[in-house]
Amino acid sequence: MKIESICCIGAGYVGGPTMTVIAKQCPQIKVTVVDVNQERINAWNDNNLDNLPVFEPGLAAIVEETRGKNLFFSTDIDTAINEAEMIFISVNTPTKTYGKGKGMAADLKYIELCARQIAKVAKQNKIVVEKSTLPVRTASAIKSILDHTGNGVEFQILSNPEFLAEGTAVQDLLNPDRVLIGGDRSSEEGKRAMQALVDIYANWVPRDKVLTTNVWSSELSKLTANAFLAQRVSSINAISELCEKTGADVNEVAKAIGMDSRIGSKFLKASVGFGGSCFQKDILNLVYIAKSYGLNEVADYWEQVILMNEHQKNRFSDKIVNTLYNTVSGKKITFLGWAFKKDTNDTRESAAIKVADNLLNEQANIAVFDPKVAKERVYSDLEYLNTRSNEENKEQLEVKNDPYKACHGAHAIAILTEWDEFKNYDWEKIYDSMNKPAFLFDGRGILDKKNLEKVGFIYYKIGVGE
Repeated sequence: MKIESICCIGAGYVGGPTMTVIAKQCPQIKVTVVDVNQERINAWNDNNLDNLPVFEPGLAAIVEETRGKNLFFSTDIDTAINEAEMIFISVNTPTKTYGKGKGMAADLKYIELCARQIAKVAKQNKIVVEKSTLPVRTASAIKSILDHTGNGVEFQILSNPEFLAEGTAVQDLLNPDRVLIGGDRSSEEGKRAMQALVDIYANWVPRDKVLTTNVWSSELSKLTANAFLAQRVSSINAISELCEKTGADVNEVAKAIGMDSRIGSKFLKASVGFGGSCFQKDILNLVYIAKSYGLNEVADYWEQVILMNEHQKNRFSDKIVNTLYNTVSGKKITFLGWAFKKDTNDTRESAAIKVADNLLNEQANIAVFDPKVAKERVYSDLEYLNTRSNEENKEQLEVKNDPYKACHGAHAIAILTEWDEFKNYDWEKIYDSMNKPAFLFDGRGILDKKNLEKVGFIYYKIGVGE
């Protein structure tokens, strides 16, 4: 089965970069990314590559290389579906905010809308690929919709979860640890569909890195991978609090245990907490699935990873309040960083949002600087919490486009994102412009404690005993 045209529904953090790399590595295939959001599509088509809706190192150069040749961005969803032999579904699957499973289960309404639109439009047989992170057995729901509302067209459903780390997504796509393809191995049609997707990745991915499984294993592997990674972060963060009480240094502990080949060194960096679009959402999804099967002990185990992460954020904001003489009312606190991690403009579930919300509840005045996050995004993140009105948020929090102006007159600085540029700031200049005593709370552990204390800061690094 030769694929000449691919359609991807969803032009977000997964769909955009993934299809851009496929277009680069498969110049013989026409790749069309579609989305109902006209503003987002306009941004992908913008001649100024700084305006792309997704910031990822290396992405703009590949978009420039492929766009208009074999990579296209459009809102004409029906035409793209009709032309493609293979359709990727890469739409948002947020956690439900209503009804049964509220706060845990994945909201699949956008997935179902995609399936119904494909069924309505398709005139020839199609391969439909799940790219969004989905609960186990979602493929069967998609298959049911397609088979019962289609036009006599045959559909094969594949699961091809993404394992991207934001900030390194392009490299993750070009050199993946593995590519996972789940499908129906019991039928010849299913095997052919799987092989068609294997052949696409074979243009650049070694065959031994492409794993084929049944659909359920593929769907569950994605949730499990993120749960295991998040578990490591919460584990080291739990130890960070113990380190502070006992006088240990969590960085030294992490280095010692990371040298054990059975443990490894990755994801052992203590911080103010994990964020991003996947970790919390996927674990909550896993918890909900476990509960729905009556596996309450399994659910409780994984839910603790989330509870520990929330505790770490609250602990950090409490540390700021307690250190500033038990009140931050009317005091200026500067946040350096709002994105959930460096090298991305994604703020979903960012620790900065929760810490800011806590401090605003204490009537602090906050100034925010992030090199890649727009002012509108910051206010939108706070508005989504619905803790206070947008007007109140804007009265108490301002977003600056200059880090030195953001820090001027501050009582304290909190580092919430590990942007490399923060290490190179003129910290003496910043110190001189602040209220004294000047406090610095390093929620990412990226700065040098001795140097900053030498400048005059009262410095707190997460996970380091006093």
